[in-house]
Amino acid sequence: MSRESEDAAYAAFVEAAWHRHLRTATLITGDRHRAEELLQDCLVKLYVRWRHTVTDDPHAYLRRMLANGHVSWWRRRRRELLTDTPPDGVAQVVFPDGTEELRRALLALPERQRAVVVLRHVEDLSEKDTAAALGCSVGTVKSQNSRAMARLRTTLTGHLEATR
Repeated sequence: MSRESEDAAYAAFVEAAWHRHLRTATLITGDRHRAEELLQDCLVKLYVRWRHTVTDDPHAYLRRMLANGHVSWWRRRRRELLTDTPPDGVAQVVFPDGTEELRRALLALPERQRAVVVLRHVEDLSEKDTAAALGCSVGTVKSQNSRAMARLRTTLTGHLEATR
């Protein structure tokens, strides 16, 4: 395969997959701007490895890169000095179908639980595929998903009762 045809195949993949993976990245990170940055970084890394991933499933490879990239970013951020007031101009993720409570509940979950919920229930991955994407065991995915779903049920049920 020539370099031009590889570039064309990569460009077609990015065009077709951009919105799908941006949604996943946005839900994993909780921030649209951070998600775009993460996705762009991962797409650059994918371009370098494109020849090797074409024979495999590039979507699965990119999902794993997104999850791992976010975990790496999160670990680096833990070493930074965090403040209780956000900087001016922080953008919020807007869900068009009125699921603001769900967004808030997802953002309240710990990073790992949020990643499991997004990959399992938004991306509709199996437990095995989610474990592969996050680099953990299937048992970890099951326990994190169970804890996350229990917490979401509690949070969202409390919200429904408060609005009645």
